[in-house]
Amino acid sequence: MRIDFYVSQDSQPQARLTLACRLVRRAWLAGLPVFVLCSDDAQLAQMDDMLWHLRPQFFMPHSRFDDNPSAPVVLGIDCWPVQDNSVLINLCMQPAPRVDQLDRVIELVCQTPELLQQSRTNFLHYRKLGFQPQRVEL
Repeated sequence: MRIDFYVSQDSQPQARLTLACRLVRRAWLAGLPVFVLCSDDAQLAQMDDMLWHLRPQFFMPHSRFDDNPSAPVVLGIDCWPVQDNSVLINLCMQPAPRVDQLDRVIELVCQTPELLQQSRTNFLHYRKLGFQPQRVEL
């Protein structure tokens, strides 16, 4: 199990979603199924739109969980990846649940006080579970 905290120096919330799109693309190009755990409907809609329009020349086949939970890239809220070996990108404030059932979790950190504090809490939570989360500076 691998848990990475990607740390951006940007303080804009939009930067976090842009980073998520870049990481989705990287994992998808590597042939890995990707599951993006969104915090609410608004964030899910924003991610859906960004995956379509961020770089129009790069189509990434994605779907909402309710429409196709087996798509190469799935966006969901309060649900869980159905594909084995999924890379879970956690956009929620809470730590990803049931991490012991995953191969990889990615947490995204940007420089807002609330997100920094919650990311520290999540980092410690994963450590208490016996994992060794890694910090990736961008």
